[in-house]
Order: sequence, then C-alpha cells, then structure tokens
Amino acid sequence: MSELLRNIDERTKLAGTNKLEILMFTLGLDNRSGRCEIFGINVFKVREVMRIPPITRAPEMPNAVEGMVSLRGVLVPVIDLAKYAGVETDIKPQIMIVTEYNGHTQGFLVEAVDTILRLDWSSMKVPPDMLNAQLGGLVTAVTELSDGRLVMMMDVEKVLAETGHMNDDIALKGVKPIGVSGRTVFFADDSSVARKQITSTLEAMGVNYISAVNGRQAWEELRKIANYADSSGTPVKDLVQVILTDVEMPEMDGYMLTRKVKEDKRFVGIPVLMHSSLSSTSNQQLGKAVGVDEYVPKFEPQRLAQTLERLLTGNGVSPSTKS
Repeated sequence: MSELLRNIDERTKLAGTNKLEILMFTLGLDNRSGRCEIFGINVFKVREVMRIPPITRAPEMPNAVEGMVSLRGVLVPVIDLAKYAGVETDIKPQIMIVTEYNGHTQGFLVEAVDTILRLDWSSMKVPPDMLNAQLGGLVTAVTELSDGRLVMMMDVEKVLAETGHMNDDIALKGVKPIGVSGRTVFFADDSSVARKQITSTLEAMGVNYISAVNGRQAWEELRKIANYADSSGTPVKDLVQVILTDVEMPEMDGYMLTRKVKEDKRFVGIPVLMHSSLSSTSNQQLGKAVGVDEYVPKFEPQRLAQTLERLLTGNGVSPSTKS
C-alpha cells in the first residue's frame, strides 16, 4: 500500500497548476443498482492506506461509525463509507484509508483502493442535480475516465460534519456583528456543508456576501464585478472587501483562482483568505506561493470571524497562526 503514497512531496508542485491527484477506491457492488461505483479522495488528505486493524466498538455512535482503532497510540474513529453512503453490499470492507484534514484524523473503511490518478481540475465537473439528489449531496465533483468509467469525488467534509457531531449553534457562539456596514465578502466553496457554515458566520457578523460553488464560477463572477467597476468608475475594493476561497473545487481550484485574482491589477488591495480543510503547514505554504494573504482552517467559525473582522475593519493584529 505504501507504493500508492510514495513521493508525496512531488505532489506539492501541483499548486497553482489547477491539477490534483486523487486516490480512487470502491465500496463494493451495490445490490440495488448492480453497480460498483468508483469514488475518489484528494491524495493530500490521505495519510496512509492499510489493512483494517482491530476495531474497538463504542456505544452511542452514529450508525456508520464502526468504532475506534489505535494508531501509534492515538485513538482514531473509523467510518464505514458504504454504510454512510447507503450502499447495500454483501462485500465486507478490506481496506482502511487513514485521512487527515482540518486537524482531524479518521479511518475510512472501503472495499478496495485502485490507483492514484493525476488530472486537471477542469476535468472535474459539478455533479448533476439528479446525482446530487441520489447521493444526498455526498459527491462534490465527477469526472469520466478514458475507459468510460465515472469517478466521483466524495465530500469528506460532509462525512466529518455528519459523523463527528459538529454543532453549528455551539461553533457560532460568540460570533457577533462587526459594527461596520457595507462590507461584502465573496466566497467560493464546493461543499454544501461548508457553504452553509460560511453563510451562517457572515450573517452572524452582519456582513454581506456573494457566493460561488467552484473556482471557475467564482472567477467569472469576479470578472463581472470588475467589469462593472470599470464601467462605473468604482474601485473593485469598494464592492468586495475580501475574497474567501476553498482549495479543492471542480473546474478550477482555489490555488488557480488566487493566481488569477493576484495577476489582475483591478483586485489590488483585496486580500484573499484561503479557507480549507487541508490544514497542514505545507498546504499553507502552497497557498502563499500563489499569493494567498491569510489562511484559516475550515469548521472553525470563531477563528474565521476574527480574521474576517480584522480584514474588514482594519482592527487588530495578525493571528499567530499566520506565518
């Protein structure tokens, strides 16, 4: 299994090229459809791939959470992705993908892993509404392989949110209006769970917002705003004060979006805040390489609100997490 993750450092060179690498995996033959669907996860979120170790069952856990495993002395929750995704299969999972994102480590049980696929984000398309409805919003992007097979990117943030008992009311406690009117944040994120929490945070802050579901749509909308600003003789920064972007998005990722924004002089003076579950130092450095001004991990609305308040009002000092 270690062969799949060899030379991971080489993948850091993908930042700003609109490319990614995904680990393809299957959950087993679905008895209802007679199909064995292929899913994918960003390699940056994968720490290791291994045979399933002994699992300790725990009471009062969501149905899809099988229990806990000890990895090098650390207890890690284990999620059966087939159960979570509603795949009715007689095939027992054989493999555990250990993932690490947004400061959390968890194991995903899958039937098998296939290979690592390198592709361009432009080939990852927004899933059609019918597929979204069928899978309950579990898939954020789809792509077709040369042999006609479909690969679906799983929204692992949604999995984490729904199996980890994340409570928005508690998370948003303490987020208050910034006391300044006329501020607008433009944000882009392909995860419905993340968009909901960003929206709730901005509304609690009393901040206006414009949103997009991926980098390509965001860039198109930002260009429209810039063109309107040109025609009306208004600086773009009078219309939008902060651009908030996810990293992983179909059609155009956050690195490429940031690069385009920074290369367009009309957006001078508008900070780009990267908001991602890829929370390692290396990923923050990748963002800086393309011009990201600041970084905030996902699903920490209080930290997001503090950073946005400082950027929108000019008050306060940079957080210690910024390096």
